[in-house]
Amino acid sequence: MSPDREFITGLPKAELHLHLEGTLEPELKLELARRNGVDIGQTSIDQIRDSYHFVDLTSFLAVYYPAMQVLVTEQDFHDLAIAYLRRAAADGIVHTEMFFDPQAHTDRGIPFATVIDGLWSAVQEAPALGVDASLIMCFLRDLSAESAMATLEASLPYKDRIIGVGLDSDERDNPPEKFTEVFARARQAGYRLTMHCDIDQPDSIDHIETVIHRIGVSRIDHGTNLVEDPALVEEVRDRGIGLTCCPMSNSFVTVGHTPTMKGEEIVQLLRAGVKVSLASDDPAYFGGYLVDNFVGLVERMDLSREEVIQLARNSLEISWLDAGRRTRLLDRLEDYVAR
Repeated sequence: MSPDREFITGLPKAELHLHLEGTLEPELKLELARRNGVDIGQTSIDQIRDSYHFVDLTSFLAVYYPAMQVLVTEQDFHDLAIAYLRRAAADGIVHTEMFFDPQAHTDRGIPFATVIDGLWSAVQEAPALGVDASLIMCFLRDLSAESAMATLEASLPYKDRIIGVGLDSDERDNPPEKFTEVFARARQAGYRLTMHCDIDQPDSIDHIETVIHRIGVSRIDHGTNLVEDPALVEEVRDRGIGLTCCPMSNSFVTVGHTPTMKGEEIVQLLRAGVKVSLASDDPAYFGGYLVDNFVGLVERMDLSREEVIQLARNSLEISWLDAGRRTRLLDRLEDYVAR
């Protein structure tokens, strides 16, 4: 019997694939536009919501990046992050590692310090909400490796606020090896490493092999095309490399906008013993936060109670928490399940 929404909501879990800029709900976007005097070409919530339509990754990004122009001040970045953290608490998230894209802001004249100071002030408030929170800095793969390296160097004075680095944006013609030196420097600086390997991209398996063997990541974001190579599935399982999968966004960015969620692939990997976790990616755009993603996958794939618990367990096990905090949260999960 599949668990219901109430059980899933109460399940202690982590969210490890969440773009803070992707939590910009229409209400907050309009509020920030008015606060900062930014003409966004829309004057109502409904107009903004109607603009959140896309058929693949490229058309999504064409909506996603222009929306960020309303983020101007330190307070704006704080308000963006704290709004997500409140929702995370309501979804039973006990730990979250949140992506942010500094180049999307510094390239339009917003200082790096403004971005990180605003986000960090929200992170510091998270424990009062019952959430443990960290920040992961992502590089935009459709910009140059030189830009990524400059961003990495700009981050170093704030290294105590950033747990790791990732790679996102348009994967076409931007393979992971483009950023080999950047990620080697990030590792040297003490950052943890993850990279997006988006679904159904050209050379998906080659990219997954590269991030594992050449870049040396401990997690892969999306990565469900892994199922195409059984030997690679075994390697990922045996090495304990985590996957952060996003069912609802998969429905939107798949070419042709199909409703499959890549559910069969996610469940196949889960049942093969790969440490698959679920996440909401850009929930303001894809219409659902973490519990919505769990419920959607459960309903489509008829997941069992134990499989849902395993997804939550995986999310904590592949997190970048220190061992003590991870153990405490895993114990909390097992106590919840036992009750």
